[in-house]
Amino acid sequence: MKGYLIVAQWVLIAVLFGVLFYNSGSGEIAESPSQPVDYQQVPLADKPFDIVNTYDLPDNLTFAGEVVPLEDPDVRERLDREIYTNLYYHSSTISILKSANRWMPAIEKILAENNIPDDFKYLALIESGLKNVVSPAGATGFWQLRDITAKELGLEVNVEVDQRYDPIKSTEAAAKYLNKSYAKFGSWTNAAASYNIGMYGLDKRLKDQRVISYYDLLLNEETSRYLFRALALKEIYENRAKYGYDFPSDHMYGNEDLRVVTIDHDVKNFVDYAIDLGINYKILKQYNPWLRGRSLTVSKGNSYQILVPRNPPQFTIRSMESEESNYAESKTQIATP
Repeated sequence: MKGYLIVAQWVLIAVLFGVLFYNSGSGEIAESPSQPVDYQQVPLADKPFDIVNTYDLPDNLTFAGEVVPLEDPDVRERLDREIYTNLYYHSSTISILKSANRWMPAIEKILAENNIPDDFKYLALIESGLKNVVSPAGATGFWQLRDITAKELGLEVNVEVDQRYDPIKSTEAAAKYLNKSYAKFGSWTNAAASYNIGMYGLDKRLKDQRVISYYDLLLNEETSRYLFRALALKEIYENRAKYGYDFPSDHMYGNEDLRVVTIDHDVKNFVDYAIDLGINYKILKQYNPWLRGRSLTVSKGNSYQILVPRNPPQFTIRSMESEESNYAESKTQIATP
């Protein structure tokens, strides 16, 4: 028995030796490259799927025109961590970059109109991934606004309408907050940090620790990572080819051809209203997620604007008559012994 085990071991070794030194199915000895392969120079489509690269940090980096102190080892390591966290969290980063193609132009336009530096668009990426998510604390929408803050910034938040779910209006509200914060701190970097921890929270910590910069504060992990997450996505977004995220344009999410419809009267049932517009309830809510209920009360002199696709997908309308007929038939069949 022992002899059989020894033979089996040698057979296994021979098989492994053959796999290592022969091309699969070719019978030819595989030649090792004379020089190591630099996979950063290999086209993305030709790279082995399991290759993991490391990259040099940029020599210089700014946020909103303010220098990031990369000479500080702690700052470099925190940035390095977030770059790789986002770089190799493929599903999330791919989704963010695809969605950015749809929403970034509108966000950039609103920021510019409100004199907010362009880099603040990356806060929307790290806040929500450009999705209308709701946090455990109730922060909602692209910009993760709480209801009290949203109302203070001029947004309507109630059971029928919640403008935190409106990417355009919520961006306008975020711009108001950021301008107030910049006026208080005189630093766009600190204004960005305050978006996570609050103006009061940041001010208190700056005073308690007797420093003036976010980069010099000892903070909780979430706020400590906050700006570095934005910087990491900025680095990846602005250097997509370098990091292997340069996708074909037809793989990105684009904007559809939409028309604006004004609602200046009460709507009792959005299901019926949508069908009258040539769309269905799902499509209505898809393009107008800030409509939270199935009805809408419009006060005198007020109005709302909704978006409707010009070329909506086809769908079949189920008639009420058919539904009532089926229901009556069902009752009859149940009652019949």
